[in-house]
Amino acid sequence: MSADWFRRRFLPGGPLPAPRPPRPRASPVPYRRPRFLRGSGSSPGTADASCRPNARPVRSPVRGRALPWNAGYAEIINAEKSEFNEDQAACGKLCIRRFEFGVEEDQEWLTLCPEEFLTGHYWALFDGHGGPAAAILAANTLHSCLRRQLEAVVEGMVAPQPPMHLSGHCIRPSDSQFVEEKGIRAEDLVVGALESAFQECDEVIGRELEASGQVGGCTALVAVTLQGKLYVANAGDSRAILVRRDEVRPLSSEFTPETERQRIQQLAFLYPELLAGEFTRLEFPRRLKGDDLGQKVLFRDHHMSGWSYKCVEQSDLKYPLIHGQGRQARLLGTLAVSRGLGDHQLKVLDTNIQLKPFLLSVPQVTVLDMDQLEPQEEDIVVMATDGLWDVLSNEQVARLVRSFLPGNREDPHRWGQLD
Repeated sequence: MSADWFRRRFLPGGPLPAPRPPRPRASPVPYRRPRFLRGSGSSPGTADASCRPNARPVRSPVRGRALPWNAGYAEIINAEKSEFNEDQAACGKLCIRRFEFGVEEDQEWLTLCPEEFLTGHYWALFDGHGGPAAAILAANTLHSCLRRQLEAVVEGMVAPQPPMHLSGHCIRPSDSQFVEEKGIRAEDLVVGALESAFQECDEVIGRELEASGQVGGCTALVAVTLQGKLYVANAGDSRAILVRRDEVRPLSSEFTPETERQRIQQLAFLYPELLAGEFTRLEFPRRLKGDDLGQKVLFRDHHMSGWSYKCVEQSDLKYPLIHGQGRQARLLGTLAVSRGLGDHQLKVLDTNIQLKPFLLSVPQVTVLDMDQLEPQEEDIVVMATDGLWDVLSNEQVARLVRSFLPGNREDPHRWGQLD
């Protein structure tokens, strides 16, 4: 039917209305603060204040109610870098079930005996950039991804020796011998589950943000206690440390363009088309200029930990793959981290060059044997995003922790204090 017919039939004498633009899909999850702060003791009228960025109240549990598993939490206003606070956190209990082979997935998940029902605990911090969406999705998703990955290997985790095959209950002796020769342990299965969970969560974030028309990414720092071990998985520039009476032990390493220079350069060496002819993968002590052509300058490539000299060519004058130093270092002049979740749509300004091939979602995992450590009551794991570590060292944080705890021995909720 024609537009004229529509006008005469429904809008006599009136102009044909302009078509409405399609409504964007709603955000996959609404903006909120960490779920474990639900039911916080706030003043009347501030229950929905987390949705009003100008207010940004500090939310805390009801007085007298402890945070889960002796965990403390604090957040800092983000200096108005964005409309919403982009940091998120999550903590919870992990219940790992064993699947009975031959039972359909939509049927019952069975625990065959008590020792095969594994329980652990999970804490996570997510530092968002480009908006809060990726951090919120990660806080809602990563623990579920981890549980699924752990349930896929739980038989190997509870077995005296991880079996090579999990197709049924028949394990050939040769398989166990092969695994033993490779030195594969139960903790290696947990490390693999964490690595796979980060990758799965990254894929979920990519799909959800694309479907909702949103962008952004986040770093991820996760701590898991399971079977007497502490696992710390980090993708980004957050940090975890263990503070003991006479020791400060780092539990993670930051991933920045500088710390991962060789991996990033090697990727550019193997796939130069990723740079679209706009960047040079070589690193120089400073940004080169036209006057440097033909001069000998220091440089290093992906295979080098040291430095050497080369004559400057025209291609060396392109923008460096990693630009800046220290906190100002940027991957492709755009991002300050080299690992994290999300950022699937992030491109270098005014180009079609995507950062995702260089931005890795796989974490580095540190394993700590709690039985060998013999932890004491006042041993503390501190997890924080770069907002803390940019201004305080490990030792300074340790001194603050040690000065606070001894003076509050009588407070049953001292682990959950918010200052």
